[in-house]
Amino acid sequence: MTLDGKVVAQKVLDDVRARVVRLKERSGVAPTLAVVLVGDFVPSKVYVANKKRAADTVGIASEDHIHPEGLDRAALLGLLRRLNADPKVHAILLQLPLPAGLDEDEAIAAIAPEKDADGLHPTNLGRLLAGAPSVVPCTPAGCVEILDHYGCDLKGAEAVVIGRSRLVGKPLAQLLLARHATVTMCHTRTRELAAHTRRADVLCVAAGQPRTVTGEMVKDGAWVIDVGINRLQTGKLVGDVEFESVAPRAHAITPVPGGVGPMTIAMLLRNTVRAAERQLGAA
Repeated sequence: MTLDGKVVAQKVLDDVRARVVRLKERSGVAPTLAVVLVGDFVPSKVYVANKKRAADTVGIASEDHIHPEGLDRAALLGLLRRLNADPKVHAILLQLPLPAGLDEDEAIAAIAPEKDADGLHPTNLGRLLAGAPSVVPCTPAGCVEILDHYGCDLKGAEAVVIGRSRLVGKPLAQLLLARHATVTMCHTRTRELAAHTRRADVLCVAAGQPRTVTGEMVKDGAWVIDVGINRLQTGKLVGDVEFESVAPRAHAITPVPGGVGPMTIAMLLRNTVRAAERQLGAA
């Protein structure tokens, strides 16, 4: 079975659109997402453009702060402080990566936790670890949303996460633990990776390397979530999972493209409307 992220993302966006309508009816205010893009990194510009189109379709206002020539530390932190103080802005997305010379940790921590659209502020990550999440990172939330939509029972499942980034691997492991899965985290220093992946009922791969997982590494009947997106020299987009060899063995698998990718923006917009609801007393 192919886990179609586009279908699940549309379901989330339909819910977001309905919540935006209700919020406007109650408060007369449209949720507003401020996006800060520093530098001229092409994939970041593509993501911002896609985000803007999706926000338009659900009625979320987008306020873009685009600085292709860059900003110094003081200017970036000053911009974030101004957005924190602006009552018309309900959520802030700081597009990563930042150019060399800027401290990502410092910049993320400068965003007000209640306006953190990505869920990466230390306060929000701490709440996730404590089991009381407020804002959840978008891609991990999207992975779990896909599993829920297609009926994967996580309770008691053996779940393996490949990748330990703050953006995906670590928060995803916490979300799976909260759903009573037994979670193993693997990474670049893991010995005998295949020994771990073959035990997985649910295998989530965010390794950042194309075709890290092949068919012989996957348990028959596993659910496979491929977070990776890599462009080969041929121009073809592939995931971190070798789809051709894994799909025949898996019970279900996300494709690349069209799997986890569409979920990231959908969950970002869900975070935005939730932030606006809380700030406007409509949650």
